[in-house]
Amino acid sequence: MPAFFLHGVPDTGALWDHVRSHLARTDVLAPSMPGFGTSRPDGFDATKEAYAEWLEREVEAIGEPVDIVGHDWGSILVQRLVGTRPDLIRTWAVGSGPCDKQYVWHDMAQLWQTPDVGEQVMEGMTPDAIASFFVDELGADAATAMASRVDETMKRSVLSLYRSAITVGAEWEDDVIKGASTRPGLAIWGANDAYVPTDVARRLGERTGARVVIWDDAAHHWPVSHAERAARELEQLWNSVA
Repeated sequence: MPAFFLHGVPDTGALWDHVRSHLARTDVLAPSMPGFGTSRPDGFDATKEAYAEWLEREVEAIGEPVDIVGHDWGSILVQRLVGTRPDLIRTWAVGSGPCDKQYVWHDMAQLWQTPDVGEQVMEGMTPDAIASFFVDELGADAATAMASRVDETMKRSVLSLYRSAITVGAEWEDDVIKGASTRPGLAIWGANDAYVPTDVARRLGERTGARVVIWDDAAHHWPVSHAERAARELEQLWNSVA
């Protein structure tokens, strides 16, 4: 049974390269979502429903339950999948992405969700601006690499995704609690996450029985900044059900 990793915004499957380099296993899939470093299929509207359906098809096609891992929007979509299709999941691990009725979207998300304002914000998201924003957390090389992958297709996809998800917690949380509680889970969070507070992680653990790991010295992009530590936590989860 392979491990399936899903990235968030504004990332691609390359987000997981650092974690993968520290894993003992090699049966790892980390695709990029449509529109994130890839083209968008005809008719794909980049809503949360479209991405949830895409993820379900991708995992179902594997033909056996997977160890699934998600960060940021990948976290939200993984929670949706384990909530509605736990039969496709052996274990699940998420971080830095909320599927929570009590969560209030962060300031940047609210700008993206606002017509016209979101488009103006995206115009200002040049490669230099993105790299400068993330350099303190990721380091120069990783921040520059991330920024280089943000193109116009990704920007349009981000706007569509966030505008479809204003009430995602109210829509999806109940299913998450029901389905995720039937599979071994893990929530990894950085205490210094500027977008999703650790209260979200704690509530997720309380509601699903997932083990919660919070790192005091980590922020939002722990798959890059704390890759080796993340790999060890994931292996502990997988080995617990081996």
